[in-house]
Amino acid sequence: MDRHEEIKRSYKALGKGYANLYDGIITRSTLIGKLMDSLIWGLNKEQAAEWVNDAFGPVPEDFSGKLLEVPVGTGVLTLPVYKNMKDAEIVCLDYSADMMKKAERRADALGVGNVSFVQGDVGALPFEDGTFDIVLSLNGFHAFPDKDAAFSETFRVLKKGGIFCGCFYIAGEFRRTDWFVKHMYVPKGFFTPPFETKGSLEKRLSGMYSEARISAVRAEGIFCCRK
Repeated sequence: MDRHEEIKRSYKALGKGYANLYDGIITRSTLIGKLMDSLIWGLNKEQAAEWVNDAFGPVPEDFSGKLLEVPVGTGVLTLPVYKNMKDAEIVCLDYSADMMKKAERRADALGVGNVSFVQGDVGALPFEDGTFDIVLSLNGFHAFPDKDAAFSETFRVLKKGGIFCGCFYIAGEFRRTDWFVKHMYVPKGFFTPPFETKGSLEKRLSGMYSEARISAVRAEGIFCCRK
């Protein structure tokens, strides 16, 4: 079973008490989620699985180091995976107290005991330099108001030789998604411009990290960098 299917199964197992619209879209585990994922992001089942698996790919299934996830959101994509990383030390950070509460409840329901939750700002992370072996960020950078600070801080707290990986919306790859972002997500405050393009992201990350690999699945930019 790939990680995308593992996430979907864990999501469904929790029942409707933990469901919301965002989680249904991100996991394609509800009918409306599948419809909106297809309409807004132009993703079919295979493409949805591809970006999830590619974003998670740099994180070994037997990972046993220190990992920071920012933002954790509701934890729908990551907590089912963390459950199997019993020797890892994982810190999940989010600015939203409401999101954190949902993630904490999900962790309790799944029986995930190796995760600590911290409320905080990605632009001013409350950790020492070089603390983490991996920094993971899924669908967060398009929402951060100060993206320069977010890129700087995630770099700072990563160990030399550590991995920065994840995904977020990038502009210019899929016009339908660009339209929805401009006319719906930005006015509602879900996303915050300016947005990276694939080219600008490659330039930024290549200038910061010793290795940087960037790809795209529709408008989902996927990155893996080594410090």
